[in-house]
This record gives sequence, C-alpha cells and structure tokens, in this order.
Amino acid sequence: MDIIGGNFLEGIAEVLNLALTIYLYIIVARAIISWVSPSPYNPIVQFLYRVTEPVLMYARRIIPPIGGTLDLSPLVVIAVIYFLKTFLVQSIADLATRF
Repeated sequence: MDIIGGNFLEGIAEVLNLALTIYLYIIVARAIISWVSPSPYNPIVQFLYRVTEPVLMYARRIIPPIGGTLDLSPLVVIAVIYFLKTFLVQSIADLATRF
C-alpha cells in the first residue's frame, strides 16, 4: 500500500510540475506578444489573454502598473510559479519518497 501511495504522490508532483511549466511558458508568450501590439482578433492572442488575464489581473491588484505603462504582473506571476515549483512540487516529491 505504501508503494501505491508514494507513486500516487510522485505522479501528482510530476503533473503539477508540468502544469506550472506550461503556464510559465504561456505567461512568457503573453508578455512577449504584448510588446508588439498584436491583433486582438488573432485566435492565439485571444487564447493567451483568456488563459492569463485572471491571474495577471489579481497580480496587478498587488502591484499596479508603474507610471501607468510598466506592467510588472508577469514577473510577479513568474516568481510565484517558481516558488510553487520549488516549495510545493518538491515537498510533494519528497513526501512521495518517504512512502
């Protein structure tokens, strides 16, 4: 039974790590695309905005844009993602090895 529990936790850690990595790349893509002022009708741009805007809007409440134009919310989200990958994912993986 311990092997199953350990493997289950290891699987959760891996899936969470993958999901956080994919979301990190999506945040980076959104930040890069925002530099070139893309067409809002492009389906890729619409997807990036739909997926990232709820999280970035929450980060903007914590750190509003500086001078009205410099938006640091992607950096805040990237820092939180790295924290979650280092703390949460690694803690779950360490717990899995103890089983």
